[in-house]
Amino acid sequence: MPLSLRILSIFYVLIVIAAVWRFVDANSLEMFTVGVLPVLYGVWRVESWTLIVLRVYLACQTLGVVALGATAVIAYQITPEDVKVVFEGHTIPMLPLVVAIIGFLSFQWWVAFSVKNIKYFKQQ
Repeated sequence: MPLSLRILSIFYVLIVIAAVWRFVDANSLEMFTVGVLPVLYGVWRVESWTLIVLRVYLACQTLGVVALGATAVIAYQITPEDVKVVFEGHTIPMLPLVVAIIGFLSFQWWVAFSVKNIKYFKQQ
């Protein structure tokens, strides 16, 4: 298995753990967190459809991030003091959060279209 897929799998396992924690804590499921399960299954079983599912999942993720980002920009124009991210009572700074989100999305897109990963799933 290519290193990029191993790293992505580790990230996705952490997301699944966070999804279970959120489900237990808030009793809610969402596509952004539970959507990694079919991708993880495909990566671990080396299924030929894995990259297609990953790309669809990434398209949904990117669309959601763009929509939330556009909403945040519009809200910032109206009331800048109200645009903030608070988790467990702690305010998360916007710049590191945005850089982390863009970095993680970019990494996922790179994995989804990496020639090594395409060859890896085609050989199976």
